[in-house]
Amino acid sequence: MKYFVSPFNKKVRLKFPEKITIYDTTLRDGEQTPGVCLGTKEKLAIARKLDELGIHQIEAGFPVVSEEERRSVKKIANEGLNAEILALSRTKKEDIEKALDCDVDGIITFIATSDLHLKHKLKLTKEQALSICMKSIEYAKDHGVFVAFSAEDATRTDLEFLKKIYKKAEDYGADRVHIADTVGAITPHGMQFLVKELKKFLNTGIALHCHNDFGLAVANSITGLLAGADAISTTVNGIGERAGNTSLEELIMALLILYEIDLGFNIKVLCELSKLVEKYTHMNVPENKPIVGKNVFRHESGIHVDAVLEEPLTYEPFLPELIGHKRKIVLGKHSGCRAVKAKLEEYGIEVTRDELCKIVEEVKKAREKGRFINDKLFKEIISSVKGPVDM
Repeated sequence: MKYFVSPFNKKVRLKFPEKITIYDTTLRDGEQTPGVCLGTKEKLAIARKLDELGIHQIEAGFPVVSEEERRSVKKIANEGLNAEILALSRTKKEDIEKALDCDVDGIITFIATSDLHLKHKLKLTKEQALSICMKSIEYAKDHGVFVAFSAEDATRTDLEFLKKIYKKAEDYGADRVHIADTVGAITPHGMQFLVKELKKFLNTGIALHCHNDFGLAVANSITGLLAGADAISTTVNGIGERAGNTSLEELIMALLILYEIDLGFNIKVLCELSKLVEKYTHMNVPENKPIVGKNVFRHESGIHVDAVLEEPLTYEPFLPELIGHKRKIVLGKHSGCRAVKAKLEEYGIEVTRDELCKIVEEVKKAREKGRFINDKLFKEIISSVKGPVDM
């Protein structure tokens, strides 16, 4: 077996869309993480790895931001990747023109729609916002590219106005509308209600751009798919403003392993992709980060290690090799004889039963003193019990 999850998952009848699109915004919203700045070289490397994964669409950047940003987006758009390359633009003609100049396949144009944003940020009435949006969508469509319309702060927007602006966007040719949960303020049940309400009268596709302020971005995304949405925005390692966005690796693996929805991704590169983004953003992946964190396949507890050495799936929902991860037995206070023996076997060192027990005891003592059991210390402990050894 490569994975083993709860059989109760299959007891519930669920209906996902026949086609699901994942568009990754690591290079745009991910880069908006405070302190993160990606150059053309870094953006291109990440885009290539996303393409190796098989991502459907890459939101490559926000061209109006700077000349360097435009160069990066254009370079990615002309790289010959299989993924469709999208760029973000405000609902302004000059933004759209700069995006079109980058040779992208599509544009995501956005405007805030909540009363809060209209009043305090844009200083616009609802009717003014409607007029601006439709002119922009029409202008972009006239250039023959894919056009998505995103309502910023959609989940805090008056429902009737949201319906009105999305329907207008559809009428003006938008290929997809986006629900932006800008501050992660909706619940899965709220997302289910909202998507179902919009599905009653919209024929265009619905995408979800979820933020993770309450740790619900992945849950909201999956719930939205079950309610009828058919596209999800993600970022590698879940990076992004504040608490970040829907984590690409968490969403892909949850759909694949828990729901058996295979989108055809080359999941063996997930860990490579995670490390690449970690390297270029200088944002360390938490050790307990789901899917790609170091601790996901590290085991110390003696009871756990005994079982994992016999059958890994006793304490792992799927095998690490599936995503290019590795299992590791960590020695510490909770280690037992079997874990230490397994480590000794890794180095080709044989010991007697008495020596093994002494080594286990010394490992526990060292860890309780606050010392991390790395290879150097482990060698010292073995040598103190058995005499000099080569490792």
